[in-house]
Amino acid sequence: MIDIHDSAAVERLRRQLQLDPHPLRRLRNAFYKRRLDGACAVAELPEASRERAAAELRFHTLTLERTANSTVDGATKLLFAADDGVRVESVILRSRTGRTALCISSQAGCGAGCAFCATGHSGLLRNLSSSEILDQVVQANRMLRDEGRRVRNIVLMGMGEPFHNEAAVGEALAVLGRTDCFDHTLRHVAVSTVGVPAAMERCARRFPQVRLALSLHSARAAVRQQLIPTARRCSLEELRDAVATVNELQARRQPVMVEYLLLAGWTDRPEDLDALLAWCQGLHVHLNLIPFNAIPEATDLHPTPRPEREAFANRLKARGHRVTLRYSLGADVTAACGQLARSGRSADRPLSGTECG
Repeated sequence: MIDIHDSAAVERLRRQLQLDPHPLRRLRNAFYKRRLDGACAVAELPEASRERAAAELRFHTLTLERTANSTVDGATKLLFAADDGVRVESVILRSRTGRTALCISSQAGCGAGCAFCATGHSGLLRNLSSSEILDQVVQANRMLRDEGRRVRNIVLMGMGEPFHNEAAVGEALAVLGRTDCFDHTLRHVAVSTVGVPAAMERCARRFPQVRLALSLHSARAAVRQQLIPTARRCSLEELRDAVATVNELQARRQPVMVEYLLLAGWTDRPEDLDALLAWCQGLHVHLNLIPFNAIPEATDLHPTPRPEREAFANRLKARGHRVTLRYSLGADVTAACGQLARSGRSADRPLSGTECG
């Protein structure tokens, strides 16, 4: 079958069907912009072409098995199954500002093995295809259509290290930005990495609008290597050089987001603050201070209490840094940062029906 996101293959089908380009544009508009299902999108084609198009085109590579809605905030966790039975999770985040974000996965599981992350403890099953990455966006937007919402911000911060699946992630970003497909503003897309310098630079060259987020979590090498095993492959100096290069490639139009997890006794001491300040010196970065969300596999890790998190943030601000003190969404359904791949309360919720409109 032909993947709907494969523009070259879809164009070949159009020629075989001897279709004018206009009906194909209507099909794409129905699917991507109006967020209708495949059957409704195919109905935009001339009647003589619909049966074959329906048989040839594949609109989904994932099946939404269930959703879990937070009872305390605006998060919804989506559990998908791929054709081979592999499960991946995404999270819809409805913030207090009224904007809607979607956290998507690039791998099933993760090989980075971060101590604070449930996905890392589960290990890597396989990379996701670009279609599986994009289908998370399609199906989340379909659900949000019923709420009068749509995904504004897309963050590749779910399961997996995006730059360990660089080719598929690059294909997905290209389709997201295509005007005849999602037409999603790439300024509203962020890719989070534990640190793959060469891939960070390649992404900044190819997609200068995409925001990069570096999961730093400690600017002390020994501590970072304990928390992030892959940190042994790349020094803090190499990461700093990569961020400086990204700043240059993006002409300092937007800061690199530096994700920093505040862990009691691990990353929140005066020496940790001093090391972070030294590492950030001269870089165009925005510091996101993240609370630790508990997972069963990390009983030795504990969150820094909120007053101490606020004091840490204030000391960074006093030194002239842009800082955001993040809060968690979806923790009650294990959908918060670092909790994906854990089981949470779930309630069956089907996709929107096939009524076209």
